[in-house]
Amino acid sequence: MAISTSQTIADGGLITKLSNFSVQETIERFEAAIKSKAAGGWIVFSRIDHAAAAKDAGLDMRPRTVIIFGNPRNGTPSMTRTATLAIDLPMKALVWQDDEDKVWLTYNSGEYSAREIYPRHGLAVTGDATATLEKFLADVSDLSTQ
Repeated sequence: MAISTSQTIADGGLITKLSNFSVQETIERFEAAIKSKAAGGWIVFSRIDHAAAAKDAGLDMRPRTVIIFGNPRNGTPSMTRTATLAIDLPMKALVWQDDEDKVWLTYNSGEYSAREIYPRHGLAVTGDATATLEKFLADVSDLSTQ
């Protein structure tokens, strides 16, 4: 799938940014950006390397790595109230390479989380919390891709 070469694309709640780095370096930069916010409670939980899993199954796939990250200080109280929120959290970011060898970072916007994810579980998010999350995601994604 090829995407326009514009720097940032927003579609259906997904933010996709062109990276100036390789897949591996974008992953490392994203994880480092999250870990740099550890004082605020942010952590990297795990990675899922879809291309490696495909290779193990005898199939080919361009790089597609999901980074699972979040903030237990912020997410745990909501998950404690509503267990089903755990199907959608922690947050995820996808680092992937298209057919033209361009590298991209994709994640759900904070607004999408507030408008779609939390309400689906009967929860509301304040405008201030949404704005804070949007800024956090913009900052860590910019550090990862620029």
